[in-house]
Amino acid sequence: MKKKVLSILMTAMMALSLAACGSTDNSTAPAAGTDSQPATAESVKTEAETPAGEQILKVWCWDSFNVDAMKTAGAMYEAEHPGVSIVVEETLSKDIQTIVQTCAMSGQLDSLPDVFLMDDQVFTKYLQNYPEVFADLTDSGIAFSDFAASKVANSVSGGKNFGVPYDSNTVIACYRTDYLEQAGYTVADLTDITWDQFIEIGKVVKEKTGMPMLTNVQGEPDLLNMILQSAGISVFDEDGKIDLVDNEGLKEAMEVYMTLVKEGILQEQVDWSGYQGSINNGTVVGTINGSWICATIMSTDQAEQEGNWAVTNMPKLNDYAGATNYSAQGGSTWAVCSASKNYDLAVDFFKSTWAGSTEFYDSILTDLGAIATYLPAAESEAYNQKSAYFNDEAIYSKIVSYGGKIPTVNKGIYWTEEKEALGIALSKVINGKSDLDAAIAEAQSTVEFNMGQ
Repeated sequence: MKKKVLSILMTAMMALSLAACGSTDNSTAPAAGTDSQPATAESVKTEAETPAGEQILKVWCWDSFNVDAMKTAGAMYEAEHPGVSIVVEETLSKDIQTIVQTCAMSGQLDSLPDVFLMDDQVFTKYLQNYPEVFADLTDSGIAFSDFAASKVANSVSGGKNFGVPYDSNTVIACYRTDYLEQAGYTVADLTDITWDQFIEIGKVVKEKTGMPMLTNVQGEPDLLNMILQSAGISVFDEDGKIDLVDNEGLKEAMEVYMTLVKEGILQEQVDWSGYQGSINNGTVVGTINGSWICATIMSTDQAEQEGNWAVTNMPKLNDYAGATNYSAQGGSTWAVCSASKNYDLAVDFFKSTWAGSTEFYDSILTDLGAIATYLPAAESEAYNQKSAYFNDEAIYSKIVSYGGKIPTVNKGIYWTEEKEALGIALSKVINGKSDLDAAIAEAQSTVEFNMGQ
């Protein structure tokens, strides 16, 4: 089986190599839930280690963090279901995408695992392009209403559910409380506010501390997309066509970002390492990103930072109908292969763990720091424990509650193309190489070309 998959992967690499020729990797920050270090061999249960006669549910996912989370779910399920083995195989995110595409095009769906993890940023694209790969989970008995609606929306097509949400991609604003105090503010002053209010506070903080409020990687429109989703603004219309020109919400969001940079309230970094360093070295007051950024914040070796961080919601667009203080960034979702002979087992497994057990979510939060998008988890004891690092506050229950308030937007299947085009547009305007309207128009034309419109 493994040799067959490797053969398919090699074939896919050769088939896709022409498309890759001449391309460059401009990514600087890894999206939440994407590839990092592979799991060690010791952390992965293989088919060879499975006793003969056992029913096997094979799972593919990337990153030792994700592997360990799935292994925890597997161990809990196996303890209650003798004769079942959950086999987790570490497979890079890009490899999963390539193999899914190749198997769909060749009709060899039986080469896919029973369950696989899919990046939220491409789930919709793959679901629309290769619908035959994904099992319909709509009538499975999984309570999708127990998850944040914005997260569920990533794996919905035609009103049907094709995925089980995994990690939290809820956006949070994190600030150094000691720096805020130097400027005469508390985190309460930055809660439930607009971007206009934030900019005024940022000016004062910069004047009194000499430090910018926020940090971001130059050319990356992640914060821009967070602002857009917080207001329920989509850059694709109902027919899936790109909608940038005459999109007043987009223009307002870009103007906010440009003002942040112009006033020195947001400091752009050359790359992801610079972004992390600005947080860990204490040269910025805070950051706005997915809740997974907590791990970066806590990774510093500066002991004085412990207890001097606080979490709240992000600012919202000024006077924009439907604007909120809540958004999403990154994340991933579990899918069940339509060709799986273990559909019922997969569904029961999810209903017993990822979609039905607060005990499970308590375990991966405590042991791995994995934050759920499963709403009932917010009421558990573990999620309500106070974090000494974050000002003795129960940040995890707060994050889960934020997740239930995120507006749902249509990201379209060309979301990555839109993201790249908007990143270029932002850079051109900020560097004085284009005015805003012209940059937006150029971005629209670029995405339309990539979409074949």
